[in-house]
Amino acid sequence: MTVKMINFGLTWTDTGGAHRASAVAYDRVSGERQKLRLEDAGCTAVELVEVQPGQLPQPRA
Repeated sequence: MTVKMINFGLTWTDTGGAHRASAVAYDRVSGERQKLRLEDAGCTAVELVEVQPGQLPQPRA
């Protein structure tokens, strides 16, 4: 049986209005947990996005 690892990254807008992206990849559970932390800190437009292995998401423009 083959297990496929799916990587996720986060994009968000911080409280100062700057667009940000995660510098690490997460599994789904860890990504959802980090998303909640960002939202609790007041960040907006927090999105969990699927990324390819070795790639990271780009902040929104």
